[in-house]
Amino acid sequence: MGERQAKAAQTEAALKAAARREFAERGYLNTKITDITAAAGRAAGSFYQHFASKEDLLAALLADMGQQAGAAFAGDHPPHDLTDPVQLREHLAVGWGVMRDNRPVMNALLESALAAGPASGLLWERLSADTGVLREHLEYLRDRGHPLPGDPALIAAAIGGMLSMLAYALLPADPGTAAADGPAYPDAQILDALTSLLLHGLAGPAVPAPSAAATKRVD
Repeated sequence: MGERQAKAAQTEAALKAAARREFAERGYLNTKITDITAAAGRAAGSFYQHFASKEDLLAALLADMGQQAGAAFAGDHPPHDLTDPVQLREHLAVGWGVMRDNRPVMNALLESALAAGPASGLLWERLSADTGVLREHLEYLRDRGHPLPGDPALIAAAIGGMLSMLAYALLPADPGTAAADGPAYPDAQILDALTSLLLHGLAGPAVPAPSAAATKRVD
């Protein structure tokens, strides 16, 4: 990498880091591009050499989150059996960890989607995109003949929505601090509870044997 490319990469990284700090402190909607460049110690015009808009910067931060999640399953990643509690918990743990590490970005994504309004379809678009791996695993189960509680895309989005909203409610804005007034559940307890909850929906309860009364022939 040449000197110019290295400086450009440093500026982009500085802008992203400053945006995360400003989003955490001011909120996404209240943060201006000039707030970001000032916090990054860069000239205002430098922003547009890397991002077309604040929305474009947020999309880049979201892509970074996706790369972080993908790195947890580096290499060949065959479809996992999410009815296996160990594999299900592993996937939930990866998602939870990414959300914990990127709470300012999560907040910004929610703010931008709410500001766009439900008619925009932005929240569903993001949920669908961000839960693609879950959808593929659910399709794998379906193709093997395992009955699912609904369409894989819908179930994957529902899982992602539940996980992200729970993270929004429980995780602090700064990963280095404790939540101000929220309940202090340890990560392990949260992941165990979610695994048990989702596993019942994916694996289904045991079907009881029919009772004698139910099978008695009626003449």
